Amino acid sequence: MTNFEDLGVREDLLKGITEMGFEHPMPVQEKVIPTLLTGDHDLVALAQTGTGKTAAFGLPVIQRINTHERVPQALILAPTRELCLQIAGDLADFSKYVPDLSILPVYGGSSIESQIRALRNGVQIIIATPGRLIDLIKRGVVKLQDVHTVVLDEADEMLNMGFVDSINDILSHVPDDRKMLMFSATMPAEAAKIAKKYMHDPEEIVVGTRNEGAKNVRHIYYMVNARDKYLALKRIADDSPNIYAIIFCRTRRDTQEIADKLIADGYNADALHGDLSQQQRDIVMKKFRDRVITMLVATDVAARGLDVDDLTHVINYGLPDDTAVYTHRSGRTGRAGKTGVSIAIIHSREKGRLREIERIIGKKFERKEVPTPEHIIEKQLYNLADRLERVEVNEEEINKYLPGVLKKLAWLSTEDLLKRVLSLEFNRLLNYYKDAPSIDFIDEKPTKERKERRDRTPRSEADKDRRTAEKGMARIYVNAGKADGFFAGNLIEALNHNAPGHRIDVGRIDLMPSYSLFDVKKADARRAVEALTGADFFGKRLYSEVAEADKDYSSASGRKAKTSDHPSRPKNKKQKK
Repeated sequence: MTNFEDLGVREDLLKGITEMGFEHPMPVQEKVIPTLLTGDHDLVALAQTGTGKTAAFGLPVIQRINTHERVPQALILAPTRELCLQIAGDLADFSKYVPDLSILPVYGGSSIESQIRALRNGVQIIIATPGRLIDLIKRGVVKLQDVHTVVLDEADEMLNMGFVDSINDILSHVPDDRKMLMFSATMPAEAAKIAKKYMHDPEEIVVGTRNEGAKNVRHIYYMVNARDKYLALKRIADDSPNIYAIIFCRTRRDTQEIADKLIADGYNADALHGDLSQQQRDIVMKKFRDRVITMLVATDVAARGLDVDDLTHVINYGLPDDTAVYTHRSGRTGRAGKTGVSIAIIHSREKGRLREIERIIGKKFERKEVPTPEHIIEKQLYNLADRLERVEVNEEEINKYLPGVLKKLAWLSTEDLLKRVLSLEFNRLLNYYKDAPSIDFIDEKPTKERKERRDRTPRSEADKDRRTAEKGMARIYVNAGKADGFFAGNLIEALNHNAPGHRIDVGRIDLMPSYSLFDVKKADARRAVEALTGADFFGKRLYSEVAEADKDYSSASGRKAKTSDHPSRPKNKKQKK
């Protein structure tokens, strides 16, 4: 088996990485390190996040530095502040036993004056984001004429973020005979242009296959109605008691909204997106790394550079348009030989996108049903039992208090005591799932039996007009229907817009021509009625009530809400169709 020493890594560096737990090189390190140390050509390395890239370029970069010269000799470009800091920290750890080596990360969002002072004192390795480096070059405080090694890390992401002109500008300031390495998960056209323009006869190294996801990652999808995506997310989280996950959303607004809902529902979650200040971002990321929060809801750009090795799940709250983005996301789990799970929560219109991703990454997604309340509770109970088995007991300390506690609880049987311990942990979960709405399972290819049953028993108008709700739910009437252009999305938007407090989860919805009936939890019935009554839907004043069994709603649907119904209600914004 190959050792780092066999690759030509110097003794002082070997000492540092051995203390860090490095034993044998990873495939990308086996291919890159000898080429950078002894090769006479440039290198393009296609490798996913988590494959050991930083050590692959970091060790030879450090080894090629002349520590007697206090000038920039190596330049590493990265797309984000977080990745800059991560690379700088790793290089500092690698070079623990290399005296007189100076490494400086430079990035936006931090004091440029302190970076200028450090540069004037002399540094040999600069790790930079393109924007801040351009600023320092223009100020005349960064001179790159002695640079012999340039590394572009996550080049595809830098180009996606619009840094192509900055990269071209920076590379025009380095010597033509420098060695250059480009790391990228994919090879978009812009990256190929940079390689052709600035690299000399580059060798291409592919770790795995192009655009391939991590080998240790299972790809799973759940197909639900769009309105049930958040409910499905919660059930997936509840079905994974030790979840440590990044949840990817497409927009900043979705990211904050989903995080807020998770926090309100009692989960250890937070949001990471571009609207946060740098200080806020740093706080959130520290909490996530320290596992104070276990679910991070993030946009793709905001999560760049967040290097966490033990993620159990990556959850796609909808699929990205670009397969390379999905590959980046899924590559964040299943690292260092561990297994991971990449989950996509999709609706039927995203099925084509899913199949396209399967084709490109060469892997099949497993179709799974959203976990049922019964399965979730059983999973959580067994997890608690496992924790009870494994908990460390400080016999000396606990024995001091045990006699008094045993005396107080002596009247309880073992079974009664166990029930109380479990109830302390699970009452909230049990109460929530007792009245939990069902999540529709979208059947892509109905079985013959199911199709025949569906054909034999089509839903009648009488069934749609039913007044009784599912168990634990209340049936609500509202005086708008399909003839008014009022559909399920309008109903949910009206409830979310007008109901203060936590989100009202909606169960079955039945749309009639002039009115609609829908189910909500009994506890939310009054809030739903109050939210809808008096609201304006394109000039129609809505009225709502708990559905009455014998009432003729086809005649009552023209009823308008009176101002006196809700004298304190502010004027509502019109709902969108």
